[in-house]
Amino acid sequence: MWTIKHVFDGEYGCEERTEDQKEPMVSVTLVNDSGEERYETVADAWLREKQLDVGSQWPA
Repeated sequence: MWTIKHVFDGEYGCEERTEDQKEPMVSVTLVNDSGEERYETVADAWLREKQLDVGSQWPA
């Protein structure tokens, strides 16, 4: 099971999106029960739609 450890919303600063990227993206740090970490980049709207935040279980 992967759990959200951190959400970095870097696109709300001075970073610019590419032409093919229409919506704001966030980087999500995930951690599993063994302490392994992995990173995902997803649309901020998708994260909010799924009501995911720090401590939430990552959907399979």
